Amino acid sequence: MLAADRKMALGVFARANGHHEGAWRLPESPTGPELDFHGFWLGLAHLAESACFDLFFLADVDGLRGSEADLAALSHDPARYVSQFEPMTLLAALAVTTRHIGLAGTASTTYNEPYHVARKFASIDHLSGGRSAWNIVTSSVQATAANFGKDKHLAHDARYRQAHEFVAVVKGLWDSYEDDAFLRDKASGLFFDTSKLHYLNHRGEHLAVKGPLNLARPPQGHPVLIQAGASEPGKALAAEVADIIFGSSGSLQGAQAFYADVKARAAQHGRHPDHVKVLPGLFTVVGRTRQEAQEKNARLLSLVHPEVGFSLLEELLGVSLRGYPVDGPLPDELPPSNQQKALRDRLVETAKREKLTIRQLYTRQIGSHGVYTMTGSPTDIADEMEQWFCEGAADGFNIMASDYPGGFADFVHLVVPELRRRGLVRTEYRGRTLREHMGLPRPEHPARASGPAP
Repeated sequence: MLAADRKMALGVFARANGHHEGAWRLPESPTGPELDFHGFWLGLAHLAESACFDLFFLADVDGLRGSEADLAALSHDPARYVSQFEPMTLLAALAVTTRHIGLAGTASTTYNEPYHVARKFASIDHLSGGRSAWNIVTSSVQATAANFGKDKHLAHDARYRQAHEFVAVVKGLWDSYEDDAFLRDKASGLFFDTSKLHYLNHRGEHLAVKGPLNLARPPQGHPVLIQAGASEPGKALAAEVADIIFGSSGSLQGAQAFYADVKARAAQHGRHPDHVKVLPGLFTVVGRTRQEAQEKNARLLSLVHPEVGFSLLEELLGVSLRGYPVDGPLPDELPPSNQQKALRDRLVETAKREKLTIRQLYTRQIGSHGVYTMTGSPTDIADEMEQWFCEGAADGFNIMASDYPGGFADFVHLVVPELRRRGLVRTEYRGRTLREHMGLPRPEHPARASGPAP
Protein backbone atom coordinates (compact mmCIF):
# COMPACT_ATOMS: atom_id res chain seq x y z
CA MET A 1 0.00 0.00 0.00
CA LEU A 2 1.43 3.38 -1.04
CA ALA A 3 1.77 5.81 1.86
CA ALA A 4 -0.30 8.94 1.26
CA ASP A 5 2.68 11.26 1.65
CA ARG A 6 5.22 9.15 -0.28
CA LYS A 7 6.29 10.85 -3.48
CA MET A 8 8.43 9.63 -6.34
CA ALA A 9 11.91 11.19 -6.42
CA LEU A 10 13.09 12.36 -9.84
CA GLY A 11 16.58 13.06 -11.09
CA VAL A 12 17.65 14.18 -14.54
CA PHE A 13 20.80 12.53 -15.88
CA ALA A 14 21.93 15.59 -17.84
CA ARG A 15 23.95 15.01 -21.00
CA ALA A 16 24.55 17.65 -23.63
CA ASN A 17 23.82 15.58 -26.72
CA GLY A 18 21.21 13.23 -25.27
CA HIS A 19 21.43 9.61 -24.19
CA HIS A 20 20.71 8.20 -27.61
CA GLU A 21 23.79 8.03 -29.82
CA GLY A 22 21.74 9.31 -32.75
CA ALA A 23 20.24 12.29 -30.91
CA TRP A 24 22.95 14.84 -31.74
CA ARG A 25 22.19 14.43 -35.46
CA LEU A 26 18.53 15.43 -35.15
CA PRO A 27 18.06 18.68 -37.11
CA GLU A 28 16.18 20.17 -34.16
CA SER A 29 18.94 19.34 -31.64
CA PRO A 30 21.22 22.28 -30.71
CA THR A 31 24.71 22.38 -32.17
CA GLY A 32 27.54 22.55 -29.64
CA PRO A 33 25.41 22.46 -26.47
CA GLU A 34 28.18 20.90 -24.36
CA LEU A 35 29.97 24.26 -24.05
CA ASP A 36 26.89 26.50 -23.98
CA PHE A 37 26.19 27.32 -20.33
CA HIS A 38 23.50 29.99 -20.65
CA GLY A 39 21.75 28.62 -23.72
CA PHE A 40 21.79 24.92 -22.77
CA TRP A 41 22.89 23.90 -19.28
CA LEU A 42 21.13 26.64 -17.35
CA GLY A 43 17.98 26.23 -19.42
CA LEU A 44 17.98 22.49 -18.78
CA ALA A 45 18.44 22.96 -15.03
CA HIS A 46 15.63 25.54 -14.91
CA LEU A 47 13.34 23.18 -16.86
CA ALA A 48 14.02 20.40 -14.34
CA GLU A 49 13.52 22.81 -11.45
CA SER A 50 10.19 23.98 -12.89
CA ALA A 51 9.00 20.37 -12.61
CA CYS A 52 10.32 20.06 -9.01
CA PHE A 53 12.98 17.50 -9.89
CA ASP A 54 15.11 16.53 -6.91
CA LEU A 55 18.41 16.12 -8.70
CA PHE A 56 20.45 17.45 -11.61
CA PHE A 57 23.10 14.79 -12.18
CA LEU A 58 26.36 14.96 -14.14
CA ALA A 59 28.33 11.83 -14.96
CA ASP A 60 32.03 12.13 -15.72
CA VAL A 61 35.03 10.26 -17.06
CA ASP A 62 38.58 11.59 -16.72
CA GLY A 63 39.40 11.32 -20.40
CA LEU A 64 37.93 10.00 -23.63
CA ARG A 65 35.63 7.04 -23.17
CA GLY A 66 37.58 4.92 -25.61
CA SER A 67 41.09 4.19 -26.83
CA GLU A 68 43.01 5.16 -29.96
CA ALA A 69 41.58 2.05 -31.59
CA ASP A 70 38.11 3.56 -31.06
CA LEU A 71 38.75 6.81 -32.93
CA ALA A 72 36.47 5.82 -35.81
CA ALA A 73 33.59 5.41 -33.37
CA LEU A 74 34.51 8.39 -31.21
CA SER A 75 34.50 10.70 -34.21
CA HIS A 76 30.81 9.90 -34.72
CA ASP A 77 29.71 9.88 -31.06
CA PRO A 78 29.90 12.99 -28.84
CA ALA A 79 28.26 11.05 -26.00
CA ARG A 80 31.60 9.32 -25.34
CA TYR A 81 32.94 12.32 -23.37
CA VAL A 82 34.96 13.74 -26.24
CA SER A 83 34.15 17.32 -25.14
CA GLN A 84 32.52 18.30 -21.86
CA PHE A 85 32.90 20.56 -18.86
CA GLU A 86 34.60 19.35 -15.69
CA PRO A 87 31.52 18.68 -13.49
CA MET A 88 32.48 20.60 -10.34
CA THR A 89 33.03 23.78 -12.37
CA LEU A 90 29.64 23.41 -14.03
CA LEU A 91 27.91 22.62 -10.72
CA ALA A 92 29.45 25.71 -9.12
CA ALA A 93 27.94 27.85 -11.88
CA LEU A 94 24.54 26.14 -11.44
CA ALA A 95 24.72 26.51 -7.65
CA VAL A 96 24.33 30.26 -7.91
CA THR A 97 21.83 30.28 -10.81
CA THR A 98 19.30 27.76 -9.43
CA ARG A 99 17.36 27.81 -6.16
CA HIS A 100 16.01 24.37 -5.27
CA ILE A 101 17.28 21.47 -7.35
CA GLY A 102 20.00 19.17 -5.99
CA LEU A 103 23.35 19.28 -7.80
CA ALA A 104 25.14 15.95 -8.19
CA GLY A 105 28.53 15.32 -9.74
CA THR A 106 30.80 12.32 -10.25
CA ALA A 107 34.25 12.00 -8.69
CA SER A 108 36.40 8.89 -8.71
CA THR A 109 37.88 7.36 -5.57
CA THR A 110 40.66 5.86 -7.71
CA TYR A 111 41.98 9.00 -9.39
CA ASN A 112 41.41 11.72 -6.78
CA GLU A 113 42.62 12.54 -3.29
CA PRO A 114 40.04 12.56 -0.45
CA TYR A 115 40.98 16.08 0.65
CA HIS A 116 40.24 17.49 -2.80
CA VAL A 117 36.90 15.69 -3.07
CA ALA A 118 35.83 16.70 0.44
CA ARG A 119 36.70 20.35 -0.13
CA LYS A 120 35.05 20.60 -3.56
CA PHE A 121 31.72 19.07 -2.55
CA ALA A 122 31.64 21.01 0.72
CA SER A 123 32.21 24.19 -1.30
CA ILE A 124 29.34 23.37 -3.66
CA ASP A 125 27.15 22.66 -0.63
CA HIS A 126 27.91 26.11 0.81
CA LEU A 127 27.49 27.86 -2.54
CA SER A 128 24.10 26.22 -3.14
CA GLY A 129 22.78 26.46 0.42
CA GLY A 130 22.85 22.69 0.97
CA ARG A 131 22.13 21.04 -2.40
CA SER A 132 25.27 19.12 -3.35
CA ALA A 133 25.66 15.38 -3.91
CA TRP A 134 28.68 13.21 -4.71
CA ASN A 135 28.31 10.30 -7.11
CA ILE A 136 30.96 7.84 -5.91
CA VAL A 137 32.66 5.82 -8.66
CA THR A 138 35.79 3.69 -8.72
CA SER A 139 36.36 4.26 -12.50
CA SER A 140 35.75 1.50 -15.01
CA VAL A 141 36.89 3.09 -18.27
CA GLN A 142 40.29 1.58 -18.96
CA ALA A 143 41.63 4.61 -20.86
CA THR A 144 41.43 6.69 -17.67
CA ALA A 145 44.37 4.89 -16.07
CA ALA A 146 46.85 6.19 -18.64
CA ASN A 147 45.94 9.79 -17.79
CA PHE A 148 47.21 9.25 -14.25
CA GLY A 149 50.46 7.45 -14.89
CA LYS A 150 48.99 3.94 -14.65
CA ASP A 151 49.21 1.10 -17.14
CA LYS A 152 45.86 -0.29 -15.98
CA HIS A 153 43.25 0.00 -13.27
CA LEU A 154 43.48 -1.71 -9.93
CA ALA A 155 41.48 -4.93 -9.96
CA HIS A 156 37.72 -4.47 -9.51
CA ASP A 157 37.56 -5.74 -5.90
CA ALA A 158 40.68 -3.77 -4.92
CA ARG A 159 39.15 -0.54 -6.25
CA TYR A 160 36.12 -1.07 -4.03
CA ARG A 161 38.22 -1.83 -0.93
CA GLN A 162 40.02 1.45 -1.49
CA ALA A 163 36.68 3.21 -2.06
CA HIS A 164 35.37 2.20 1.38
CA GLU A 165 38.36 3.85 3.04
CA PHE A 166 38.25 6.87 0.74
CA VAL A 167 34.59 7.62 1.55
CA ALA A 168 35.22 7.25 5.29
CA VAL A 169 38.05 9.78 5.04
CA VAL A 170 35.93 12.28 3.09
CA LYS A 171 33.12 12.02 5.65
CA GLY A 172 35.64 12.49 8.44
CA LEU A 173 37.00 15.63 6.77
CA TRP A 174 33.49 17.06 6.46
CA ASP A 175 33.30 16.69 10.25
CA SER A 176 36.50 18.67 10.85
CA TYR A 177 34.48 21.40 12.54
CA GLU A 178 31.35 21.08 14.62
CA ASP A 179 28.33 22.96 13.31
CA ASP A 180 28.66 25.82 15.78
CA ALA A 181 32.47 26.09 15.79
CA PHE A 182 32.61 29.45 14.01
CA LEU A 183 31.80 32.23 16.53
CA ARG A 184 32.98 35.21 14.45
CA ASP A 185 32.85 37.30 17.63
CA LYS A 186 34.11 40.75 16.70
CA ALA A 187 34.07 42.02 20.29
CA SER A 188 36.39 39.31 21.64
CA GLY A 189 38.27 38.76 18.41
CA LEU A 190 37.56 35.01 18.54
CA PHE A 191 36.81 33.67 15.06
CA PHE A 192 36.31 29.99 15.93
CA ASP A 193 36.27 27.75 18.99
CA THR A 194 39.33 25.48 18.91
CA SER A 195 37.59 22.92 21.13
CA LYS A 196 35.22 22.29 18.22
CA LEU A 197 37.95 21.64 15.68
CA HIS A 198 38.80 17.95 15.12
CA TYR A 199 41.89 16.59 13.37
CA LEU A 200 41.21 13.41 11.44
CA ASN A 201 44.67 11.83 11.80
CA HIS A 202 43.73 8.97 9.50
CA ARG A 203 46.30 6.35 8.56
CA GLY A 204 44.90 3.27 6.87
CA GLU A 205 45.66 0.61 4.29
CA HIS A 206 45.48 2.97 1.31
CA LEU A 207 45.39 6.52 2.65
CA ALA A 208 47.02 8.83 5.17
CA VAL A 209 45.23 12.14 5.79
CA LYS A 210 45.82 14.37 8.79
CA GLY A 211 43.19 17.10 8.24
CA PRO A 212 41.40 19.20 9.19
CA LEU A 213 39.48 20.44 6.16
CA ASN A 214 39.90 24.21 5.87
CA LEU A 215 36.18 24.85 5.44
CA ALA A 216 33.20 24.97 7.81
CA ARG A 217 30.96 21.91 8.04
CA PRO A 218 28.62 21.73 5.01
CA PRO A 219 25.02 22.96 5.44
CA GLN A 220 23.78 19.38 4.97
CA GLY A 221 26.33 18.05 7.47
CA HIS A 222 27.46 15.73 4.70
CA PRO A 223 26.58 16.29 1.04
CA VAL A 224 24.29 13.51 -0.20
CA LEU A 225 26.19 10.35 -1.22
CA ILE A 226 25.25 8.47 -4.40
CA GLN A 227 26.50 5.09 -5.60
CA ALA A 228 25.56 3.03 -8.65
CA GLY A 229 27.46 -0.25 -8.34
CA ALA A 230 25.40 -3.38 -9.02
CA SER A 231 28.20 -5.91 -8.49
CA GLU A 232 28.63 -7.52 -5.07
CA PRO A 233 31.35 -5.05 -3.99
CA GLY A 234 29.27 -2.20 -5.42
CA LYS A 235 26.13 -3.20 -3.53
CA ALA A 236 28.14 -3.63 -0.33
CA LEU A 237 29.52 -0.08 -0.63
CA ALA A 238 26.13 1.37 -1.53
CA ALA A 239 24.33 -0.29 1.38
CA GLU A 240 26.95 0.97 3.83
CA VAL A 241 27.30 4.61 2.75
CA ALA A 242 24.91 5.71 -0.05
CA ASP A 243 21.89 7.92 0.48
CA ILE A 244 20.85 7.39 -3.15
CA ILE A 245 21.52 4.29 -5.24
CA PHE A 246 21.29 4.44 -9.03
CA GLY A 247 20.10 0.99 -10.07
CA SER A 248 20.29 -0.28 -13.65
CA SER A 249 17.96 -3.27 -13.72
CA GLY A 250 16.64 -4.38 -17.10
CA SER A 251 13.28 -5.68 -15.85
CA LEU A 252 10.70 -5.09 -13.12
CA GLN A 253 11.59 -8.39 -11.46
CA GLY A 254 15.29 -7.62 -11.52
CA ALA A 255 14.65 -4.15 -10.09
CA GLN A 256 12.51 -5.60 -7.29
CA ALA A 257 15.24 -8.07 -6.36
CA PHE A 258 17.89 -5.33 -6.38
CA TYR A 259 15.67 -3.00 -4.32
CA ALA A 260 14.98 -5.64 -1.67
CA ASP A 261 18.63 -6.68 -1.56
CA VAL A 262 20.16 -3.24 -1.01
CA LYS A 263 17.47 -2.20 1.50
CA ALA A 264 18.12 -5.37 3.53
CA ARG A 265 21.89 -4.80 3.38
CA ALA A 266 21.40 -1.22 4.58
CA ALA A 267 19.35 -2.46 7.53
CA GLN A 268 22.19 -4.82 8.45
CA HIS A 269 24.39 -1.71 8.79
CA GLY A 270 21.89 -0.23 11.23
CA ARG A 271 20.44 2.13 8.66
CA HIS A 272 16.72 2.80 8.15
CA PRO A 273 15.74 1.42 4.73
CA ASP A 274 13.65 4.54 4.02
CA HIS A 275 16.87 6.58 4.26
CA VAL A 276 18.35 4.73 1.29
CA LYS A 277 16.62 5.88 -1.90
CA VAL A 278 16.80 3.61 -4.95
CA LEU A 279 16.52 5.53 -8.23
CA PRO A 280 16.96 3.24 -11.24
CA GLY A 281 18.18 4.80 -14.45
CA LEU A 282 15.28 5.14 -16.90
CA PHE A 283 15.83 5.78 -20.62
CA THR A 284 12.76 7.46 -22.11
CA VAL A 285 11.45 8.14 -25.59
CA VAL A 286 8.20 10.08 -25.18
CA GLY A 287 5.54 10.73 -27.80
CA ARG A 288 2.05 12.14 -27.59
CA THR A 289 0.94 8.70 -28.75
CA ARG A 290 2.61 5.28 -28.60
CA GLN A 291 3.02 5.31 -32.39
CA GLU A 292 4.67 8.72 -32.32
CA ALA A 293 7.17 7.51 -29.70
CA GLN A 294 7.99 4.39 -31.72
CA GLU A 295 8.50 6.48 -34.85
CA LYS A 296 10.79 8.82 -32.93
CA ASN A 297 12.82 5.86 -31.65
CA ALA A 298 13.15 4.45 -35.17
CA ARG A 299 14.27 7.84 -36.43
CA LEU A 300 16.95 8.04 -33.73
CA LEU A 301 18.22 4.54 -34.54
CA SER A 302 18.52 5.46 -38.22
CA LEU A 303 20.98 8.22 -37.28
CA VAL A 304 23.46 5.97 -35.41
CA HIS A 305 26.67 5.19 -37.25
CA PRO A 306 27.27 1.37 -37.27
CA GLU A 307 30.81 1.80 -35.92
CA VAL A 308 29.35 3.56 -32.86
CA GLY A 309 27.05 0.67 -31.98
CA PHE A 310 29.78 -1.94 -32.36
CA SER A 311 32.27 0.06 -30.28
CA LEU A 312 29.67 0.74 -27.58
CA LEU A 313 29.03 -2.97 -27.12
CA GLU A 314 32.76 -3.66 -26.89
CA GLU A 315 33.03 -1.05 -24.15
CA LEU A 316 30.08 -2.42 -22.18
CA LEU A 317 31.48 -5.96 -22.38
CA GLY A 318 35.07 -4.88 -21.79
CA VAL A 319 36.41 -7.07 -24.61
CA SER A 320 37.27 -6.76 -28.30
CA LEU A 321 34.79 -8.32 -30.72
CA ARG A 322 36.87 -7.58 -33.81
CA GLY A 323 36.98 -10.60 -36.10
CA TYR A 324 33.55 -11.90 -35.11
CA PRO A 325 30.72 -11.54 -37.67
CA VAL A 326 28.40 -8.70 -36.67
CA ASP A 327 25.37 -10.76 -37.69
CA GLY A 328 26.51 -13.78 -35.72
CA PRO A 329 26.23 -14.54 -31.99
CA LEU A 330 28.57 -13.48 -29.22
CA PRO A 331 31.46 -15.91 -28.79
CA ASP A 332 30.67 -18.75 -26.37
CA GLU A 333 33.44 -17.75 -24.00
CA LEU A 334 34.43 -14.14 -23.37
CA PRO A 335 37.79 -13.34 -21.78
CA PRO A 336 37.79 -11.86 -18.25
CA SER A 337 37.14 -8.14 -17.93
CA ASN A 338 37.86 -5.46 -15.33
CA GLN A 339 34.77 -3.47 -16.39
CA GLN A 340 31.28 -3.16 -14.87
CA LYS A 341 30.64 -6.81 -14.09
CA ALA A 342 26.89 -6.76 -13.32
CA LEU A 343 26.03 -5.02 -16.60
CA ARG A 344 28.30 -7.29 -18.61
CA ASP A 345 26.76 -10.43 -17.09
CA ARG A 346 23.25 -9.17 -17.83
CA LEU A 347 24.09 -8.41 -21.47
CA VAL A 348 25.64 -11.82 -22.03
CA GLU A 349 22.69 -13.58 -20.38
CA THR A 350 20.20 -11.60 -22.50
CA ALA A 351 22.07 -12.34 -25.73
CA LYS A 352 22.13 -16.07 -25.01
CA ARG A 353 18.53 -16.28 -23.81
CA GLU A 354 17.10 -14.41 -26.78
CA LYS A 355 19.65 -15.71 -29.31
CA LEU A 356 20.65 -12.17 -30.34
CA THR A 357 23.33 -11.37 -32.88
CA ILE A 358 26.06 -8.88 -32.07
CA ARG A 359 24.24 -6.29 -34.22
CA GLN A 360 20.90 -6.94 -32.49
CA LEU A 361 22.52 -6.68 -29.07
CA TYR A 362 24.28 -3.39 -29.72
CA THR A 363 21.15 -1.95 -31.36
CA ARG A 364 19.22 -2.71 -28.20
CA GLN A 365 21.84 -0.94 -26.05
CA ILE A 366 21.92 2.27 -28.08
CA GLY A 367 20.95 5.07 -25.72
CA SER A 368 19.91 2.90 -22.80
CA HIS A 369 23.42 1.63 -21.93
CA GLY A 370 21.90 -1.26 -20.04
CA VAL A 371 19.19 0.60 -18.08
CA TYR A 372 15.46 0.05 -18.44
CA THR A 373 13.80 1.66 -21.47
CA MET A 374 10.31 3.10 -21.64
CA THR A 375 9.08 4.15 -25.09
CA GLY A 376 5.49 5.31 -25.43
CA SER A 377 2.79 7.82 -24.64
CA PRO A 378 2.64 9.76 -21.36
CA THR A 379 0.10 7.26 -20.04
CA ASP A 380 2.24 4.27 -21.09
CA ILE A 381 5.28 5.64 -19.29
CA ALA A 382 3.39 6.81 -16.20
CA ASP A 383 1.78 3.37 -15.90
CA GLU A 384 5.13 1.62 -15.81
CA MET A 385 6.71 4.16 -13.48
CA GLU A 386 3.77 3.82 -11.10
CA GLN A 387 4.06 0.04 -11.13
CA TRP A 388 7.77 0.16 -10.32
CA PHE A 389 7.20 2.73 -7.57
CA CYS A 390 4.26 0.96 -5.94
CA GLU A 391 5.52 -2.62 -6.27
CA GLY A 392 8.88 -2.36 -4.52
CA ALA A 393 11.22 -1.68 -7.42
CA ALA A 394 12.03 2.04 -7.03
CA ASP A 395 11.75 5.10 -4.83
CA GLY A 396 11.96 7.21 -7.97
CA PHE A 397 13.93 7.40 -11.21
CA ASN A 398 17.00 9.00 -12.75
CA ILE A 399 15.59 10.13 -16.09
CA MET A 400 17.82 9.61 -19.13
CA ALA A 401 16.00 11.38 -21.95
CA SER A 402 16.67 10.28 -25.52
CA ASP A 403 17.61 13.84 -26.51
CA TYR A 404 18.10 17.19 -24.79
CA PRO A 405 16.42 19.54 -24.48
CA GLY A 406 13.55 18.27 -26.67
CA GLY A 407 13.13 14.74 -25.32
CA PHE A 408 13.45 15.93 -21.73
CA ALA A 409 10.96 18.75 -22.38
CA ASP A 410 8.53 16.08 -23.63
CA PHE A 411 8.96 14.21 -20.35
CA VAL A 412 8.45 17.38 -18.27
CA HIS A 413 5.45 18.67 -20.22
CA LEU A 414 3.73 15.35 -20.99
CA VAL A 415 4.69 12.72 -18.39
CA VAL A 416 5.10 14.85 -15.25
CA PRO A 417 1.52 16.25 -15.43
CA GLU A 418 0.21 12.69 -15.66
CA LEU A 419 2.29 11.66 -12.64
CA ARG A 420 0.99 14.69 -10.74
CA ARG A 421 -2.60 13.83 -11.67
CA ARG A 422 -2.04 10.47 -9.97
CA GLY A 423 -0.49 12.09 -6.88
CA LEU A 424 2.86 10.38 -7.45
CA VAL A 425 5.16 13.43 -7.60
CA ARG A 426 5.27 16.71 -5.72
CA THR A 427 3.93 20.02 -6.99
CA GLU A 428 6.34 22.10 -4.89
CA TYR A 429 9.63 21.64 -3.08
CA ARG A 430 9.71 20.92 0.62
CA GLY A 431 12.44 22.37 2.80
CA ARG A 432 15.59 24.01 1.49
CA THR A 433 18.30 21.38 1.19
CA LEU A 434 18.52 18.29 -0.98
CA ARG A 435 18.28 16.12 2.13
CA GLU A 436 15.05 17.89 3.09
CA HIS A 437 13.60 17.48 -0.41
CA MET A 438 14.25 13.75 -0.34
CA GLY A 439 13.42 13.02 3.28
CA LEU A 440 17.00 12.13 4.21
CA PRO A 441 18.28 12.80 7.74
CA ARG A 442 21.08 15.30 8.34
CA PRO A 443 24.10 13.43 9.83
CA GLU A 444 24.80 14.40 13.41
CA HIS A 445 28.37 15.43 14.14
CA PRO A 446 30.22 12.55 15.86
CA ALA A 447 31.20 14.80 18.74
CA ARG A 448 27.52 15.47 19.45
CA ALA A 449 26.65 11.79 19.22
CA SER A 450 29.44 10.50 21.45
CA GLY A 451 30.42 13.49 23.57
CA PRO A 452 33.49 15.75 23.31
CA ALA A 453 36.65 14.26 21.91
CA PRO A 454 39.41 13.78 24.49
